[in-house]
Amino acid sequence: MSLDLRLTESYRSCMTLARAHYENFPVASILLPSRLRPHIAAVYAFARTADDLADEGTQALDVRLRNLAFWETTLDRGTREGTTDSSATLSETVPPELVRWARMISPALQHTIETFRIDASYFRALLDAFRQDASGYFYETFEEVLDYCRRSAVPVGRILLALFGCTDERAYPPSDALCTGLQLVNFWQDIAIDTQRGRCYVPDEDKRAFGCMDDDFRRVPETEAFRELMRFEVERTWEFFRRARPLFPLVSNRFRLELRAVWEGGSRILDKIRGCGYTVISNRPKITIRDAVFILARTLAHARSV
Repeated sequence: MSLDLRLTESYRSCMTLARAHYENFPVASILLPSRLRPHIAAVYAFARTADDLADEGTQALDVRLRNLAFWETTLDRGTREGTTDSSATLSETVPPELVRWARMISPALQHTIETFRIDASYFRALLDAFRQDASGYFYETFEEVLDYCRRSAVPVGRILLALFGCTDERAYPPSDALCTGLQLVNFWQDIAIDTQRGRCYVPDEDKRAFGCMDDDFRRVPETEAFRELMRFEVERTWEFFRRARPLFPLVSNRFRLELRAVWEGGSRILDKIRGCGYTVISNRPKITIRDAVFILARTLAHARSV
């Protein structure tokens, strides 16, 4: 198979995966330039698969960590023929379908990394965060949560800036704030799911401050202490969205539309958490079709006002 054909098939597989997964925020959406959608899909395919490997609840921890270690070799294999000794050894201990999928997406991923000169350390940071997820980590302080966000969310924004050719370092702090805010939104949205998986991103120091016990994360209806704790976390998260606003004038028009849609999507989830009285265990907030229309209208209205 020629290199061009391999790349075409690889990008096609990544696009198929991106379209198949529902997300609150756009993935390779119509707001993006068509030339970038395959590249964003390649990044998404790598991260989505790694996230799934970390969250595979039926697998023992050592199995999940071994699968993630193998997945890391996808970064290095790229379009080259053959494998390194380490990846060849690992491939004998992971599911054959994972080996096939790695070989399928690695040409697109490596081509994207090389074309846009993306720092591969961003992808390794993501994998480090996923390994932490797999271990069922709990957090003592909010600073520890932010440290996780620096590895799980911030690299995504830096990768997107590279894809759009934004080299203005003034964009980094607001991009980091937006990605951190979106990650926090996801934490509060998925508290019930994460509790079932043995994880909690609400720091212990905050639980103690509001007199909230671990059992409160499983109770329905939610306790007053839990709802007050969620009120605090949501208000703190809004600050990251406010700090992200300076990013919009620093990026191109098409990228600004996408970022605005993402900003509006995250804000909408926060509004829905507030609207349900912070009962996120019994009322997991999510983006509906009506919400999507609202987000698009707000995004376009903002574009016209610029």
